[in-house]
Amino acid sequence: MQFDIIGDVHGCYDELMELIDKLGYEYKRGSYDHPDGRLLAFVGDLTDRGPHSLEVIRLVSHMVKKKTAYYVPGNHCNKLYRYMIGRKVQVKHGLETTVAELNALSEEERIEVIAQFKELYEQAPLYHSFPEDELVITHAGIREDDIGSYGKRVETFVLYGDITGETNPDGTPVRRDWAATYQGDWWIVYGHTPVRRPRIIHRTVNIDTGCVFGGALTALRFPEIEFVSIPSRQPLVSEKFRNFPS
Repeated sequence: MQFDIIGDVHGCYDELMELIDKLGYEYKRGSYDHPDGRLLAFVGDLTDRGPHSLEVIRLVSHMVKKKTAYYVPGNHCNKLYRYMIGRKVQVKHGLETTVAELNALSEEERIEVIAQFKELYEQAPLYHSFPEDELVITHAGIREDDIGSYGKRVETFVLYGDITGETNPDGTPVRRDWAATYQGDWWIVYGHTPVRRPRIIHRTVNIDTGCVFGGALTALRFPEIEFVSIPSRQPLVSEKFRNFPS
């Protein structure tokens, strides 16, 4: 199969539409199709922090329902889902922007978009694996020996990465660089940790190039292992990008 796997969108709808166009997709029959039969895939964190989270929800929900795209949830997706079903969550770290968008809707529109997102989230797997391509699409990563497993430990890793249990000064969890020691045969394509440019190490590819922090929105063309990016329209927040040892 041929994929265009898109990194964390975080409500950057305009950049997403520009990227989809640049990748060669055409709007047909109510969705976006590629003339070569390629498929879009999203590594999660569709919402929060950016200006148009609800438009991203509407687009991705529609495409997944039409079977023209794949989606896996990220930690922001998980938190938004818990908020929507009435769980007690802290409305911060970006969630407040999505909640503000929801609150600006009419009651009918709000019910509709919540239903769309809940369906999208509830029907999504923790990660997509494609054995014939030795490919896993996930949000924050996965250990190769966990491919095929779906327990709580795997869920935590997939959503948050290899966390230590400690927190950074800004309240975010401290996480280990699991990709640095990965030696598996599967390609692991993920996002979650903003980097200045796509990071390939062994057979892992981080495509979260921090669009919402002023970087870029990046897609990995698979199996070609080529990158297509669109510059962000958001202000640059340099401290949000992680610098790995070269």
